[in-house]
Amino acid sequence: MKKYTYTEKKDTRSGFGAGLLELGRKNKEVVALCADLTGSLKMDAFAREFPERFFQTGIAEANMMGIAAGLTIGGKIPFTGTFANFSTGRVYDQIRQSIAYSDKNVKICASHAGLTLGEDGATHQILEDIGLMRMLPGMVVINPCDFNQTKAATLAIAEHHGPVYLRFGRPAVPNFTAADQTFVIGKAVILNEGHDVSILATGHLVWKALEAAEQLAASGISAEIINIHTIKPIDENAILTSVKKTGCVVTAEEHNRFGGLGDAVAQVLTSQFPCPQEFVAVNDTFGESGTPDQLMKKYGLEAVNIVEAVERVLQRKRVHA
Repeated sequence: MKKYTYTEKKDTRSGFGAGLLELGRKNKEVVALCADLTGSLKMDAFAREFPERFFQTGIAEANMMGIAAGLTIGGKIPFTGTFANFSTGRVYDQIRQSIAYSDKNVKICASHAGLTLGEDGATHQILEDIGLMRMLPGMVVINPCDFNQTKAATLAIAEHHGPVYLRFGRPAVPNFTAADQTFVIGKAVILNEGHDVSILATGHLVWKALEAAEQLAASGISAEIINIHTIKPIDENAILTSVKKTGCVVTAEEHNRFGGLGDAVAQVLTSQFPCPQEFVAVNDTFGESGTPDQLMKKYGLEAVNIVEAVERVLQRKRVHA
């Protein structure tokens, strides 16, 4: 299998900040709004360089979404920034009514997603956001895997007309994708070709999937690893091509097992190529306070959990055959 390495760990929220600053220099129509978390969202460099295009709305997330929707009417491309919990659950009505329903060109950028928000606990973590945003008609949902891909995604969504939900995180994670990559919305990335099982991963779980693939290779199991960075629109062709070859699939995500990547993949497979599937995700529960590493381990989102899921799905595959 192909060997992936990295020279540094970087937080994906910093990839967003770097992308936003670059956008500000390239496109004068790009504006940014933040709900009192400028430093946490890494929007401070944009705010310093373009103070006339930065709006600090305070802890008033619903108002921020309404302002962003209004700014699009004048041709602006607004990027909103706050924690994922406050970017979705707290303001779902405003997003649905003011942004999605009228197809406003707002980019909803959400940091500190999933369990890896860490010590702030369940009230600030959110494990339902992908599901919430997937259900909105016309909403693009993107969950990149590292710093470089988050930066590339930030640049790409400015070129897409329509509402986008861009999800990223707080902890430093391996930065292993190319710095000069071109991000294509809705186009999955095949990281490793294999023939025994397809592992479809998103966000922080992509690196975990690569670690799992190495462990599986040592046991003689060939895993195909695909980075599903865009949950909606999902790359049906990539999924079906892979799974028709391997005959089974494991999905891996830092999200509730309901409503996220696993469900999106299952919808594709049940209608076009039914086959055994296992889910690596949080099992219908809220999170809790703890370090990111502690929480990923407790809630079963490590490479070892992916390996175990592969073993289960291969057993089902043999029975299914």
